[in-house]
Amino acid sequence: MTDADLDHLALLGLVQRELLDTIALVPADAPVRSCGGWDVADLVDHLAGIHHWAAAMARGQDEEPLERGSVPLAEHYARCAHEVAATLAALGPDAPGRTLEGPGPASFWRRRQLHETLVHLWDLRTAGGLGVEAAPEVWADTVDEVVHVMQPRQVRLHRMPALDVPVDLTALDAGREWRLGPAGVAPRAAVAGSAESLALLLWGRRTPGGPHLAVAGDAAALDGVLAQPLVP
Repeated sequence: MTDADLDHLALLGLVQRELLDTIALVPADAPVRSCGGWDVADLVDHLAGIHHWAAAMARGQDEEPLERGSVPLAEHYARCAHEVAATLAALGPDAPGRTLEGPGPASFWRRRQLHETLVHLWDLRTAGGLGVEAAPEVWADTVDEVVHVMQPRQVRLHRMPALDVPVDLTALDAGREWRLGPAGVAPRAAVAGSAESLALLLWGRRTPGGPHLAVAGDAAALDGVLAQPLVP
């Protein structure tokens, strides 16, 4: 299965529903250790705001101010989740909009919002001692987005220098491989494991020294790459 075979909009709806169901299972003031000093309410408010902003970007419009006020957390998230999903469904894949790379198809946000939501679903459920079940192909697409969209954007925005140390990534359960860094030279390090573990590694949720990932080559060089802000 390739990234193009995934129905990002349908998957987004599934992940949003699981996140909404999880809000009732984890106390709003529970700490979310994978997101610095945030608690669950901070995380859900953040993701709701991202959904609202992405819907405006897909429409090619400026974002309207978003305030929750006294609206319960789950209701607030549900409204924003519906807004972005309904917007993307109504616009269709070829409608013009704004993307992180400038003008482009509204369908850009189907993939971007899927992976934004999936990573934060993992944050939320981990805060509650719960696991996340997603197909290896979906997590592999999360990795692919970091390698080909998010990390190059970080360089383009001067948030990090271009990588001069290549690292090879292998998702054993998805049969996918990527090169993070320059092509045409031998990799300094290689990391292999599940697609989920690789995605969480690139998003700063997992470390290469854990039991889920096998590292070969120069571990210090790998640590140097991972110390860079590969994602926003």
